[in-house]
Amino acid sequence: MISAYFILTLFLTSLLESFVPVVADSSLKVEVSNLRNDKGDVIFLLYKEGASFPDKELRNSFKKETGVIKNDSAIAFFSNIPPGVYAVTVVHDENDDQILNRGLLLPKEGIGFSNYQSIGLTNRPQFSKASFRISKDTCIHVKMIYMK
Repeated sequence: MISAYFILTLFLTSLLESFVPVVADSSLKVEVSNLRNDKGDVIFLLYKEGASFPDKELRNSFKKETGVIKNDSAIAFFSNIPPGVYAVTVVHDENDDQILNRGLLLPKEGIGFSNYQSIGLTNRPQFSKASFRISKDTCIHVKMIYMK
């Protein structure tokens, strides 16, 4: 026989669970424009807090998407993103080799980071500066930077 205590506990537990908000995953739309040409594709990398950022080998991202260039612009959509702190890196992969080609020190291809308008010796990309919070569907624009 089921006790009244058990029934009451079950009832109260189910009642409380109905009031606990469910945090849904979100989506992120990343846009880039003013690409210097329509060659290749654009690699979009989404990094979680605590990840190796920036990632020279483009391997440590949480999610990766490739965008087709149309009219000097590209867009990527990331879905099923749990709430948290993230940063984005974008690479204009002009020769479609899936890496960021570099000269002696500087990238030969375009690169961009969330929240960055320029990069240099005194303005190196850091997760703390590039990061932003995702808790709902979000759209950001990343500026492409060409060093060469």
